[in-house]
Amino acid sequence: MSQTIEKTLVIIPTYNERENIENITRTVLALSPGLHILIIDDGSPDGTADIVRTLQSEFPNRLFLLERSGKLGLGTAYITGFKWALERDYEFVFEMDADFSHNPADVPRLYEACASQGADVAIGSRYVTGVNVVNWPMGRVLMSYFASKYVKLITGLPIHDTTAGFVCYRRQVLENIHLDKIHFKGYAFQIEMKFTAYKLGYKVTEVPVIFINRKLGTSKMNSSIFGEAVFGVIKLKWDSLFRKYKR
Repeated sequence: MSQTIEKTLVIIPTYNERENIENITRTVLALSPGLHILIIDDGSPDGTADIVRTLQSEFPNRLFLLERSGKLGLGTAYITGFKWALERDYEFVFEMDADFSHNPADVPRLYEACASQGADVAIGSRYVTGVNVVNWPMGRVLMSYFASKYVKLITGLPIHDTTAGFVCYRRQVLENIHLDKIHFKGYAFQIEMKFTAYKLGYKVTEVPVIFINRKLGTSKMNSSIFGEAVFGVIKLKWDSLFRKYKR
């Protein structure tokens, strides 16, 4: 890494991640003093938020927690986090999973793409250099891979991994996306954010990463999330034909 990470917030939504939350927190915060974490916990019954509260005493002013009353959806968690970041002086904002499927060692690479290499949105991409997924069942790999191909075909997005959830945004992108108009909550949320940034004329870059399926805890993936993406994409494209995208 050629420069120090500064004014950067990593948003990590959680639901029942007690096996992972301490390790992911320590690993990310060890990367740079300029990195902060916002955990958005959707009422985890396993005590995830309790672990975060304990860690906050060790990382004051770097580790933050927002607790919500139930499972309100990945998209709404990130929207809440984006708004929280924009109320403060963060220049770069990350989306990241708690389960180490997104390697914290790749955070500096995505940051660098935005901070030094001119990208407005940097995507940790599983598919830009082939299929870089480890320990996923083949059916799930194929479903994810061809979902991204389908999205690219329908929307015209020049992105290989449209459903990726490991993303770095420049502040100005989030300021110019009307966050209250982002409708989708599951995988389609990821597509809608990338599509909107692209339509607004921002430079979207893919940084190749290796995605490793979680070793601890339970996956939150289900077929309805993919269903939302498949049918939501058609609506997204249709609506875009009648919308003017202005910064």
